[in-house]
Amino acid sequence: MGAHGTAQHTTTTTAQADPHETVREREIAEEQRHLDVVYRRLEEKLAEAEYILEDAVKRVHVGTPGALAERDAQVYRAGAHLHRLNSEFEDFLFGRIDLQQADRPEEHGIPSQTPLDRDDPTIAETLHIGRIGVLDAEYGPLVIDWRAPAAAPFYRATPVEPGRVVRRRVIRSKGRRVVGVEDDLLRPDLPTDLAVVGDGALMAALGRARSHTMRDIVSSIQKEQDEVIRAPAAGATLVTGGPGTGKTAVALHRAAYLLYQDRRRYAGGILVVSPTPLLVAYTEGVLPSLGEEGQVAIRAVGNLVDGDEATTYDTPEAARIKGSPRMVQVLRRAARAALDAPSGSAAAPAELRVAALGQVLRLDAAALREVRRTALGGTTPVNLLRPRARRLLLDALWAEVNRHRPRPADRAERERRQEERESFDEYVTDLDGFQDFLSAWWPDLTPRRVLATLRSGRTLGRVARRVLSPEEVRVLAASWRRLGDDGRGALSAHDVALVDELGLLLGEPARPRIRQIDPADQLTGLDEVTTYADRMSRDRARREGPVERTEYAHVIVDEAQDLTPMQWRMIGRRARLATWTIVGDPAQSSWPHPEEARAAMDEVLGGKPRRRYTLTTNYRNPAEIAEVAERVLALAAPGTPSPAAVRSTGVLPRFAAAPSVDGRFASAARTEVERLLAEVDGTVAVVVPMERRGEAAGWIAGLGDRAVALGSLEAKGLEYDATVVADPTGIAGESEAGLRVLYVALTRATQRLTVLCGPDDLPDSEGVPALLR
Repeated sequence: MGAHGTAQHTTTTTAQADPHETVREREIAEEQRHLDVVYRRLEEKLAEAEYILEDAVKRVHVGTPGALAERDAQVYRAGAHLHRLNSEFEDFLFGRIDLQQADRPEEHGIPSQTPLDRDDPTIAETLHIGRIGVLDAEYGPLVIDWRAPAAAPFYRATPVEPGRVVRRRVIRSKGRRVVGVEDDLLRPDLPTDLAVVGDGALMAALGRARSHTMRDIVSSIQKEQDEVIRAPAAGATLVTGGPGTGKTAVALHRAAYLLYQDRRRYAGGILVVSPTPLLVAYTEGVLPSLGEEGQVAIRAVGNLVDGDEATTYDTPEAARIKGSPRMVQVLRRAARAALDAPSGSAAAPAELRVAALGQVLRLDAAALREVRRTALGGTTPVNLLRPRARRLLLDALWAEVNRHRPRPADRAERERRQEERESFDEYVTDLDGFQDFLSAWWPDLTPRRVLATLRSGRTLGRVARRVLSPEEVRVLAASWRRLGDDGRGALSAHDVALVDELGLLLGEPARPRIRQIDPADQLTGLDEVTTYADRMSRDRARREGPVERTEYAHVIVDEAQDLTPMQWRMIGRRARLATWTIVGDPAQSSWPHPEEARAAMDEVLGGKPRRRYTLTTNYRNPAEIAEVAERVLALAAPGTPSPAAVRSTGVLPRFAAAPSVDGRFASAARTEVERLLAEVDGTVAVVVPMERRGEAAGWIAGLGDRAVALGSLEAKGLEYDATVVADPTGIAGESEAGLRVLYVALTRATQRLTVLCGPDDLPDSEGVPALLR
């Protein structure tokens, strides 16, 4: 195909070069020619996919189930392919590597994109790297998928260990137009005619303005990040790294890589757990940009249970108690105790009366307590014990019938008595009074309803006896007063983990089986089931209804250092057969008892083999901001090394004293945000103690979409061009982990940092608070 050769020239100078062109313009024009070839080939592939769809539609006239199922599969594959090809991504083709001749034949890897008789004998082949792979009509590679082994040198090569890479180029495009290139010359010792444009691809990427959504880093992945992304999936991959090392981006790119490596195993079965909904919103565009839309579930830890979304925050004291593994014992007792007061207001019936066999049968409170104690023996979920409780009630009532009757004297009498018992059970079970009693005495419990029973300090004190202190009981009961009798009301992320635990302890209520009727048996002249797949899917929907996915093939935990033991248990229930990627930084943990969390993680992972990686380079913060953050790190996690910043802006962080009286704090914060919005092109965030986040939103009202206000715990994982950290002492004093939370707040900015001190910060003459001196 002529196109195969059209885009293969990579030398800078040609016979037709315009002498007035700059080197950058010539290099952009060369990459534009190759991109044009790629898009022409994509248009051909689109036409092929559309033809397949048209052909598949014709198969509807073939009436066998096999042919219809084959048509369904063909339509699905063609539709998915069309969707992928039609997706317009910025920087679709983003990279290129020029490789020298391999020392050994096996080092070639894949067929070259360039002829070996080129003008520059140093370069043996050129590979273009993109979001998906594209082959020409003769199956030659026009674009290599970034996840393919052949693309690894684009990420792994460094000036110290360049391998075969002579030049690495990042190509920036907008739509179908190449707008810029940035080069790294990795082998300056070789005699080559290759041009080098720009100051380096990484520095160019780091200097771009931030928005309110994360970009993929597919064009600027560095060697240590690539090693994590391409690590084997088996067992657990544990990744640690300080602020700005790219942990979140690496985790998301790893999801895309795993799908590329083993789509059959992982498609639809990867779960990414983030600490906050804000971080989910910030990152959810990354995977679609990598061609993996709809293949990965990204959920906040407070949104893992369908129908129970976290919408509020706990106080640090309540969060510490709710996250403790001691809550397992409290909830186990609460699940059983809730039978006594299922609505939180009305007590369970204290007596059962039934009229049968000519007498009134009565079970008093003591007898009912004994029946309940017997029924609750063992570990079976409470809702699943209702049939057992009904049987035990019938046994107790039958015992009342026979209290004054002699024992059967012979076999015939025993058989007659057994028949009488069967009739008795059937009669009593059908009584409305008995059914009403059973529903009130052993109701179907929901996790929220059980949680609502713990609003009562007396109830909670009883079930938490010798587990929680009286002060802890008071704090928890107060936090749940926002719930109604039925459990409706705002939940925190810590509550959601407790709701999930209660779901396991309660179980789904047993339901009577309903005979399923095949829809095909009820077809009329107006009904039509078009395909075998349609019939199967309808049957499945009728059988199952909407079902929450609770099992995943791979689980990626982002900011894992913040998970409580109870949250680890919740995630573990969704990953019993899964492989894991866990990324975090202990120095940024907001959970005050990391040893408890590590024990919970170890219990969840069990005996799975573990690989450990450490990311050591800070790509987010310039050295000037990183230096301020290091002062807090030394206090928050003594002895913890700080990741090395790769760049310096020459702009020092700004400190200012802003007393909070007479509204001057608000005025100072607004003034700083206005100044920073004028200095940077991207986003500006104000980070404050959690209790002041509503107040901070008022400080910046009317300043536009580029400015946001965040509580200290909401800033986790996010980054902005500029950050105003207001009341650092207030952040540090929020909880036992406050210094670590402050460290997080100080490391969100990519360009500018302002620290606003309150009256308790004791600033010096330059405005630097004592905490940061």
